[in-house]
Amino acid sequence: MKSERGMITVMSIGFFLVLALLSVVVINASHAFLERRELDNLADGAALAAADGLDEQRFYTSGDVRADPGQARRIVADHVAGTGVRVVQVDLTSDRVRVRLERPVDLALAPPGLPSSTTITAEATSQLRVGR
Repeated sequence: MKSERGMITVMSIGFFLVLALLSVVVINASHAFLERRELDNLADGAALAAADGLDEQRFYTSGDVRADPGQARRIVADHVAGTGVRVVQVDLTSDRVRVRLERPVDLALAPPGLPSSTTITAEATSQLRVGR
């Protein structure tokens, strides 16, 4: 019969390694999630601000509700200035403004051999319309 002496030590070490790895994953995922929520809020604000960049001259002369593309891009850039966020895209359709932002995030815990940062993105859309 084989001796099982010392097997509990090996199992304990394996259990603690799995527990440590799981802790790293949960902590990094939580950190990235909170950063993503913050970026979502920033994208929402940028899209709303860009929608406020209504082309007033066109609206008052023809009643057409459209945003000026250059003005919308400037407004979004001003809204995210100084936050470390990159404006990836500002799309304007006939009645909507769509904003896509990107930010690099340093992970809270970075085990050796794994990346220490990642990039998160957020999108928001705002509709142009006249209040009645």
